[in-house]
Amino acid sequence: MAQPDTHHRTAADGTPSAGAGPAGTRSRTHTWQPPPGYAAAGAATGIELARMSLAGDLPEAPICGTLGFRLVAVDEGQAVFEGEPEEHLYNPMGTVHGGYMATLLDSALGTAVLTALPAGRAYTTVQLGVNMVRPVLATTPTLRCTGRAVHVGRTTATAEARIIGADDGRLYAHATATCAVFALPGAA
Repeated sequence: MAQPDTHHRTAADGTPSAGAGPAGTRSRTHTWQPPPGYAAAGAATGIELARMSLAGDLPEAPICGTLGFRLVAVDEGQAVFEGEPEEHLYNPMGTVHGGYMATLLDSALGTAVLTALPAGRAYTTVQLGVNMVRPVLATTPTLRCTGRAVHVGRTTATAEARIIGADDGRLYAHATATCAVFALPGAA
């Protein structure tokens, strides 16, 4: 049996296009600014770029708005994101999809690495190990994910992160990552 179409689009005037869902369905709208890329920020170091993002001088990564989390703090070698788990993130079992947790962790891990990079260097995740230790529901309060760089070298970096309940400190997931470090495309 084919799955029903659950991805609904609207026309430019906001009216539902063909295939709109049945009455009682929920809707979520998301807008974003195209990211200019870090090379557009000039000769900024990683910590400067992260602080520019935090201050709103660079647009947030579109994935943040898509999944409903945000960068809330940075320091050299550390990044903190917070997010609200919601029903639109559910898997078929009625819990928040593990991909949400993995993306939140990967964002904190990568940004922690970024904060330790010199100007003209970039990173990409090449290995992500995630451990989920308790289910997350739409009723779960705000989650806080803190990433910390463990090692940042010329060609590789490693980091670790934890997702906890912002209010109660309960551990929900933890992860490690290995990142490749390379020259930022377009950097002088």
